[in-house]
Amino acid sequence: MHNIKTNFDKFLQLITKNAKDLIMEEGNFKFYPKKPKMSDCEILALSLCSEAMSIDSENYFWGKIKSQSTDFPNLIDRSNYNRRRRNLIGFYNQLTQNLADQLNEEETIFIVDSMPLPVCNIARANRSNVLREDFETSPDKGYSAITKTYFYGYKLHLITSLKGVYKSVDITKASVHDIHYLDDVKQSSLNNCTLLGDKGYLSSEYKVDLFHTSKIELQTPKRRNQSDFSKYPYVFAKAENV
Repeated sequence: MHNIKTNFDKFLQLITKNAKDLIMEEGNFKFYPKKPKMSDCEILALSLCSEAMSIDSENYFWGKIKSQSTDFPNLIDRSNYNRRRRNLIGFYNQLTQNLADQLNEEETIFIVDSMPLPVCNIARANRSNVLREDFETSPDKGYSAITKTYFYGYKLHLITSLKGVYKSVDITKASVHDIHYLDDVKQSSLNNCTLLGDKGYLSSEYKVDLFHTSKIELQTPKRRNQSDFSKYPYVFAKAENV
C-alpha cells in the first residue's frame, strides 16, 4: 500500500480503460495547444492514489512522490498539479460514479443514512460568517441523533451498497430532516431494490411512494408503540451496523 508507483499504475490503467470514450488524445480529456508534461489521466491517477492510500496530508503525499522521483519522470510542480486537478473535477466525478455503478451492478440491497457536518462549534454559530454569502446554501442548526446534541453546519446524506460502495451522495442544511432526502432518492438512478434505513426514515407515506415511483422497498425498524410492531429482521439490522 505504501508503494505509490504500483498504485499509480493500477489507477492509470483503470482510468484509461473506463474513460476511453472521454479521452481525446495522449491521455487528455481536453485540447491543449501545447502538450502538457503530465497527462490528464496521470493527474487523476495520482489524485486517486492519495485517497485510496488514505493519505490526508498533501505535504506528506507530495514528499513521498518526491522521494520516488525516478518513478515519476514527468512530474509537474505542485501548484500546477492542484490547478489542473481542480479543473478536472467534472471528469473525476463522472469517472468515480461510473466505477461505483459497475461495482454496484448486481447489488439489490442498499443502505441510506446521514451524518452531521459541523462547520464550527454551536456556541459560535451566531458569530460565524462561514458560507453565509447565499441563504439557500448557508449552514444552519440541526440535531444529531448520533451524539444527541445540536450542531451548526450541514448534513451528509449517503446511499451505499452492503459492500460499502457509494451509490448516491448529497449535502443539505443541518435542519433538513432525514426523511425529506427520500424525495431526492426518487430522482436518482436507484430502482428495483431494497433500501435499509434507521428510524429517522420511518414513514408509511414515503414507503408507499417510493415503491410506486421507483419500485424501492424501504425497510426501517418500527417503534415498539406501533400497533403493527414486529422485530426488525436480523439480516437487515446486521447490515446497518456493517
